[in-house]
Amino acid sequence: MNLVEPIIAFQSALEQIRRDLHAHPELCYEEVRTADVVAARLTEWGIPIVRGLGLTGVVGIIRNGTSRRAIGLRADMDALPMQEVNSFEHASRHPGKMHACGHDGHTAMLLGAAHHLAKHRNFDGTVYLIFQPAEEGGGGARRMMEDGLFEQFPMDAVYGMHNWPGMPMGTFGVVAGPMMASSNEFRVVVKGKGCHAAQPHRGVDPVMVAVQIAQAWQTIISREKSPLDTAVLSITQIHAGSATNVIPDEAVLIGTVRTFTTPVLDLIERRMGEMAQHCAAGFNATVDFHFRRNYPALVNHARETAYAVEAMTAVVGADKVNADTEPTMGAEDFAFMLQKMPGCYVFIGNGEGDHRAGGHGLGPCQLHNASYDFNDNLLPIGASYWVRLAEMQLAAR
Repeated sequence: MNLVEPIIAFQSALEQIRRDLHAHPELCYEEVRTADVVAARLTEWGIPIVRGLGLTGVVGIIRNGTSRRAIGLRADMDALPMQEVNSFEHASRHPGKMHACGHDGHTAMLLGAAHHLAKHRNFDGTVYLIFQPAEEGGGGARRMMEDGLFEQFPMDAVYGMHNWPGMPMGTFGVVAGPMMASSNEFRVVVKGKGCHAAQPHRGVDPVMVAVQIAQAWQTIISREKSPLDTAVLSITQIHAGSATNVIPDEAVLIGTVRTFTTPVLDLIERRMGEMAQHCAAGFNATVDFHFRRNYPALVNHARETAYAVEAMTAVVGADKVNADTEPTMGAEDFAFMLQKMPGCYVFIGNGEGDHRAGGHGLGPCQLHNASYDFNDNLLPIGASYWVRLAEMQLAAR
């Protein structure tokens, strides 16, 4: 492993920053303290900053040389509305809020890179450090773009990174093309006619209609789209009724759809609505169909993925870089940035859980888990990747 030596020496300081952020988690668009910590560190290191994009976002600017080339490096800052069960010293001090996805580590890794890049400036061009709020459902990437991120800070490419439990520490994963799925949600209200459960013929049972709709929808996945196009349609909630002897007036279906391409998503949304309407009509019921598209699919650009692989290889070696990583059906709002700007998003292995304290069970602790903790041994690895990527992308010509 070829880590940047000054970053190794700075690791203990990065651990302190990371653990302080973990102990003080803030939810989307509430990252005031986190943004203050980021801004204070960047200012201390002589890095100009701009605040307020995406409400609580922070952008640091490191320039060197005369080149007009520029890249953006992005880290997310927000936590999740979860109760942490860890008992270590840096556990969350705010009930119901927790860094269960490692954004505290993402922020610390980018700060580590910022410290080194500002001090050594072994590149020709501009590095924009993008500390983004509200990744967890708030669309902070889109909000920063709407506030003029790419207009105010013109760049040639933008890069992101996420820790990945279960991948060995010291490894990276990436793939050109679709890497993470779109995130979409639906809510369908089936409207029938309530009646006594002993006299079902006097009403229109919305529960049975909901069951028929739920079953019919799965044929969209198995029979209407190509088997080569990956998609998930999951009904995660069904709500109806309040008594055992009453057929209710309404039943509600709620869930999520995930795809890697827009045409497949278009097909699924259209057919879900059509099937729900026709199925309900067949039973003399009606439906209100609502479908919301949240995050688009995250699609890595081929050239920038090659640059990322080169930088990762320089840090951990070719045998520790999987450039054909299996995509995940999870979603990430960095996808909005990649729709607007060339770039690449990579996974950095968070290890198998050995870094956690005892009492958490065997194996890696997954993301969005109440006993999750970011692996601090990643800090110099991730920061070194950011530095090598910037230095290689903006090498003097």
